[in-house]
Amino acid sequence: MFERPYIEQLTKRMLEPRSFIQVLMGPRQVGKSTLTGQVLTKLNVPHLFAAADSVANSGEVWLEQQWEMARFQLRSSEASEFILAVDEIQKITNWSEIVKKLWDEDTRSKQNIKVILLGSSRLLLQQGLTESLAGRFETTYLGHWSFAEMETAFGVTAEEYVWFGGYPGAAALTADEERWKKYVNDALIETSISKDILMLTRVDKPALLRKLFELGCLYSGQILSYTKIVGQLQDAGNTTTLAHYLQLLDTAGLLAGIEKYTGEQLRQRSSSPKFQVHNTALLTAQQGASLGEVNNKPDVWGRWVEAAIGAHLVNHQLSEGYTVHYWRHRNDEIDFVLEKRGKIVGIEVKSGAIQKAPGMEAFKKQHEPDKVLLVGNSGVPWQEFLKISPAQLF
Repeated sequence: MFERPYIEQLTKRMLEPRSFIQVLMGPRQVGKSTLTGQVLTKLNVPHLFAAADSVANSGEVWLEQQWEMARFQLRSSEASEFILAVDEIQKITNWSEIVKKLWDEDTRSKQNIKVILLGSSRLLLQQGLTESLAGRFETTYLGHWSFAEMETAFGVTAEEYVWFGGYPGAAALTADEERWKKYVNDALIETSISKDILMLTRVDKPALLRKLFELGCLYSGQILSYTKIVGQLQDAGNTTTLAHYLQLLDTAGLLAGIEKYTGEQLRQRSSSPKFQVHNTALLTAQQGASLGEVNNKPDVWGRWVEAAIGAHLVNHQLSEGYTVHYWRHRNDEIDFVLEKRGKIVGIEVKSGAIQKAPGMEAFKKQHEPDKVLLVGNSGVPWQEFLKISPAQLF
């Protein structure tokens, strides 16, 4: 069975005498539940795994009952510790306050119940953690699967990864592209939007949010001002609403709005965003063409390669501690700018026949980055770039 690298980290943390509350967050269908099950099997410690995904009403009483069950099983066993794992914790109203109360009770009474919380809504999890559980938790962000992981687990080629993306649960369906696209649209995209955004967050115009996602996929890799986005959508409201909806899509692991790099933190948020899907499967599922058809059109295929590079960078930024931007000045531009602790790395993607990248020289003159890379035929092969950890670039 394939194991993601996060397993070793979580296993070590759970072996500590009294570990912090462990919070696993990430998009749907990236293997959070599977990973937790693998860790519980490795530890061989009495445990209870409960899922809040289908709990009726607020679920506050349900969560308290799961905790009491864990306490009862710990007392009735000869074990010195017990692990309680709760999936989709953000579905429980006031979950962080309940967890704080019960965790503090166990701390005072010296009941060694270790807790793992899993959730697919990063925004709601972060709000609850900062508001109620300060000093009591550690987080691990599980992003979409990388090319190296998909290659090892399923034998996926670089071209297949660029087209089908990094959803492990959909890997078995790629031989039938129509079936695969239906699965991605119905089971992944629609479920993420309806359950992780619309059911948990106030959204006054849900149809607008869906249109924004579709537009973002259509223009993934392109820079659009919010004013232009308003012009593309009917009943678009104001730009503040669109910026908020784009943030919700980003925290659900669907669509990001990469900000322009200026070297001035105060100006970055006011720029026009560059759309970037978190997983190229989200882009491909909106298309009628097949892998074979697109792969034979270098200009079109280049768009997918750039989207895959962007997704690779965006998915690692939370776990590796850097931020992703783009840069444009007049007619010069480079695709991605990585920033970490004052260090700057510029990245230009050129997968087609044209390998000239004049924007790289302009960026170097204006910002003096630590490194500028060309990803493509005359630079770092894009297939190899998708296998590296972006943190290695600093």
